Amino acid sequence: MIDTQELLDAAVRHPLPAGYVCSADPGRFDADLVHRWLSTDAYWAMGRSREAQAQMLAGSLVYGVYEEGSGAQAGCARVVTDLAAFAYLCDVYIAPDARGRGLGTSFVAAVLADVVQRAPHGMHHVLLATHNAHGVYAKLGFTPLPRPEQWMVLGGS
Repeated sequence: MIDTQELLDAAVRHPLPAGYVCSADPGRFDADLVHRWLSTDAYWAMGRSREAQAQMLAGSLVYGVYEEGSGAQAGCARVVTDLAAFAYLCDVYIAPDARGRGLGTSFVAAVLADVVQRAPHGMHHVLLATHNAHGVYAKLGFTPLPRPEQWMVLGGS
């Protein structure tokens, strides 16, 4: 079981930089911008169709990080979850011009805090896959799978 208080504390330890706000409001989420980012600049989603992206967003909690003044979206994340046992964090992306200020770490901390607060009975696992951002996630308590031999994937490569 995930320690909810620990995740809430992580969000306090890693606050969003001044001038940014995290929101799960789908009305603020710029799906066209996110599709452009992911399908052209994210190694895991290169060439993803707009239709596939729309279906993914419809089946997920969607988060954006926004500049407070202009309202411009500076990043995105999706969480696929049952809000009881598991959550899969994916499509985490920070716009190139917003990188290098700790926005990614603080945004993920805010997303995780929101997800665990939505889980009325707690959350057992939050999973993610990354090729190049282990350090970002380690700051928030993520570790390699403790017993990877117990996990399997269908369709993975």
